[in-house]
Amino acid sequence: MPRTSRRAFLETASVIGAGYFVAAGTRPAMSNSANEKLNVACIGVGGKGGSDSANAAQFGNVVAICDVDRNTLASKGNANGFQNAEKFTDYRELFAKYGKKIDIATVSTPDHMHGPVTLEAMRLGISCYTQKPLTRTIYEARLLAKVAAETGVCTQMGNQGTALNSSREAIAQIKSGVLGTLKEVYAWSNRPIWAQAPGRRMTMEKFSAQARKDNAEGADKIIEAKKKEIERSLERIDWKNWLGVAPQREFWPGLYHPFQFRGWWDFGTGALGDMACHQLTVPFASCGLRDPISVVAKTTGHDYDSFPASSIIKFEFPETSERPAIPFWWYDRRGNKPPAEVFSKLGINSVSDSGVLVVGEKGAFYSSDDYCGVYVLKGVEKVKVDYEKAEDKGNNDLNNMYELFRAKMANDPKICKSNFVDRAGPLTETILLGNLAVWAAATGGANGSMGEWGEKVEWDARNLKVTNLASIKTPGVADLIKPKYPEGYRLD
Repeated sequence: MPRTSRRAFLETASVIGAGYFVAAGTRPAMSNSANEKLNVACIGVGGKGGSDSANAAQFGNVVAICDVDRNTLASKGNANGFQNAEKFTDYRELFAKYGKKIDIATVSTPDHMHGPVTLEAMRLGISCYTQKPLTRTIYEARLLAKVAAETGVCTQMGNQGTALNSSREAIAQIKSGVLGTLKEVYAWSNRPIWAQAPGRRMTMEKFSAQARKDNAEGADKIIEAKKKEIERSLERIDWKNWLGVAPQREFWPGLYHPFQFRGWWDFGTGALGDMACHQLTVPFASCGLRDPISVVAKTTGHDYDSFPASSIIKFEFPETSERPAIPFWWYDRRGNKPPAEVFSKLGINSVSDSGVLVVGEKGAFYSSDDYCGVYVLKGVEKVKVDYEKAEDKGNNDLNNMYELFRAKMANDPKICKSNFVDRAGPLTETILLGNLAVWAAATGGANGSMGEWGEKVEWDARNLKVTNLASIKTPGVADLIKPKYPEGYRLD
């Protein structure tokens, strides 16, 4: 089908229902005809990108795939549904060749590349499924929402708990007022499950010095073996494109790629960025956790290069027309949880390793699941609520992906519950503010223990500015708000 007729057909499909939809209650459902599938490009096809691309292939026609790891790229290219997809290690080359032929792109790269890849896709008119956290920085989250609104493309963030009926019901329960006046919100996570702690960066110079110190006679062989290992790794990994918009640094096997990027400030967003997008889905939507006015943290210490092993963060939210001012508390690392009395007074005696708690004057909401797949109300009974159920395609990951395809077919971005404009962008902004406080709490306690509270960051959400920046002694806080893209990449 020519591109012009495809576009015209998509724009009218929701009205005429011809070919693209079959009856499914009150909702449109996609036809199974191969000739009518949307064209998909998948950027990042390893790790979470493996399942994201596989899910997208169930609903669309994958025409191109991109990954900086050539082994991963080759493996995915041999999988069912991907044999006809052209392979790239640079997403810019993919878009240059296929941009006008792509309807949907999945973006499942390390965090620091979510912004640049998604921005280029949307500016080409491509609808996007972008993994969480939506971006590495607050400004990028604001910009992605802005560009999504301007272009009218359909968008969805990969926080699949949004497509769980349990989480949708929970949002409706809390919004009904069943808990009474809201008082506070807590979330705690067993992450990180990857390495993050100070002093971890490795270079050949550092390695060589340590080798000569530990084994002076055999150092040359050890060093040469490591150099050959690095050379072999770089034959399959396009390190320049892996770095992308991040500052230059030496490649080191296993230190950044494929999974350890989350623990580095240049590439990831730590445990907070990784898991809060999941855990805050219900509190964010039901408690109005937008536009915090301040945030403060304590940590086990970091070196402004690698995230701390553990942190506690307090966000403050101002009063709104629907609730009083409330705090939100975040805890990360297994065993690092809110004080025991927070749970005991609610009759919660066995606390999960990860969870969410919303406390009101009449009762509380407690979920022992990262995605709010299960929850209980303490002290109050459920009330009858109405909410839109997700269309079941087998699991919440598939449901979340399918929602984007359904939105694209209907030309209605609002079908996606985690679209960039209404949910994903503002949610990511809220979460990432916590990392400004973590940055300003670099001093930990003795022997890896939690340090004292760091400097409080006071925040003007409307203008994305730290209002007390002049009094903050920690350098670099404002630099975390908006990144600088190098030549070859477009931010604004």
